[in-house]
Amino acid sequence: MIDILGAILAALAVFFRSRLDVSLEVLALRQQVAVLKRKRRRPVLSRLDRLFWIMLRSVWPGWSDVLAIVKPATVIAWHRKGFRLYWRWRSRQRGGRPRITEEVRSLIRKMRLENDGWGAPKIHGELLKLGFNISERTVARYLRGLRPRAGKPDQRWKAFLTNHREVIVAFDSFTVPTLTFKLLYCFLVIEHGRRKILHCNVTAHPTSEWVVQQLRETFPEAGPYRYIIFDHDSKFNGDVIRLLTATGLQPKRTSIQAPWQNGTAERWVGSCPNGQNIHAAR
Repeated sequence: MIDILGAILAALAVFFRSRLDVSLEVLALRQQVAVLKRKRRRPVLSRLDRLFWIMLRSVWPGWSDVLAIVKPATVIAWHRKGFRLYWRWRSRQRGGRPRITEEVRSLIRKMRLENDGWGAPKIHGELLKLGFNISERTVARYLRGLRPRAGKPDQRWKAFLTNHREVIVAFDSFTVPTLTFKLLYCFLVIEHGRRKILHCNVTAHPTSEWVVQQLRETFPEAGPYRYIIFDHDSKFNGDVIRLLTATGLQPKRTSIQAPWQNGTAERWVGSCPNGQNIHAAR
């Protein structure tokens, strides 16, 4: 009795709906009936069936109310899959990053074998000087595939820090939240030998020009230091490297995602009351 009353009410509701809405509902129901008439134990939807429901979903808000052969979530999954396939096809049409040639791979291999202390940043810089347009990440990815040199990388880096501790400085940056929920950018330069802070400053708008100015104030003239360590922050760009070279310092970038290589500066940042949590989340 309840089912009959529900059917009667649904029939009466048709007179209060638009003709387009009723037509789309009839079209959806007819399509499902056609699928169910196929002589199979479980109806199998073809690509045209899936395309029909994907298109109907995009033009009719009430599509899920009349869908019975599959779940509405299934149609949504079809739509998302089609979206991924479309953009994958577009990416192939545009073309990805070209593979490095055998000539470049030979140069990378030769530089690595002939220069034991050279890593991806140094080799990348030398390739740019020779006119090869290649990213540092590509160089690092290829170096990982080469046969490792004698000794572990962490042992070689620790030996470098130990042997040149008195002539090494490092700089790093971190952010500190204010009471008004804004962020301040903190920049510091630290000496490795005595772990003395040579310079520290704060700004709300960090730029590479601002970093260059801080380094000018830190190293107004040539000093006793030979090496300076820093990470891959985008603000530490070519202008920063040119200034450091002009002051007689040899830039030493740490490896990607290797904060332990700049441990002196990182430990100082972690010891700051306001910077400890921020530093741990980086």
